[in-house]
Amino acid sequence: MTGDRSRRSARGNRWGLAVVGVVLLAAGLASLAAGLGLFGRGLADSALLGPPVREVLGQQWVPYVVVAAAVVAAFLALRWLMAQGFNDTVGRLVLERGDEGRVEMSESVARGALEEEVADYPGVRRVHARLTESTDAPHLRLALTLDADADVAGVWRRVRSEALANLRRALDLEQVPTVVRMSMTAPAKNPRRILA
Repeated sequence: MTGDRSRRSARGNRWGLAVVGVVLLAAGLASLAAGLGLFGRGLADSALLGPPVREVLGQQWVPYVVVAAAVVAAFLALRWLMAQGFNDTVGRLVLERGDEGRVEMSESVARGALEEEVADYPGVRRVHARLTESTDAPHLRLALTLDADADVAGVWRRVRSEALANLRRALDLEQVPTVVRMSMTAPAKNPRRILA
């Protein structure tokens, strides 16, 4: 399910950032402690790349380990970036499921019908809808751009009592959790005057 995937992605982001933060914090505190002489005066007074470190870095296998670590880090970073780009919109909606199969509808059909209906309401300039989370129990995100003089409460009442009711009936669902975001368009700066 897409909602589970996005929640897992968000949880992975939090854990990944927490682990990186803890590692960097530990490295910083260890460096500070070494510089202040908490691990002994000899370590505090020695060069960062002293003879033992230079000897290890001069080994033949070190460049291969560095390249391997860089490839793993690049792979993990690329995977993380790809996970951020996942769209949580469902592709198909399951209307009925039985022993012989299931009946599906394309998300774009349900979304298109809803957008077309709401776009006809007075005062609505633009509509953008997305059905997300799950194919069996979708959630709706509806973004409306209204004219500056639109009746906001009236549009909201019609969306709730007509458009959402029609969507629930079409999908044969008791409820479709919905987030409605409304914004107003700015009035034109230089309205054209119509001369009679």
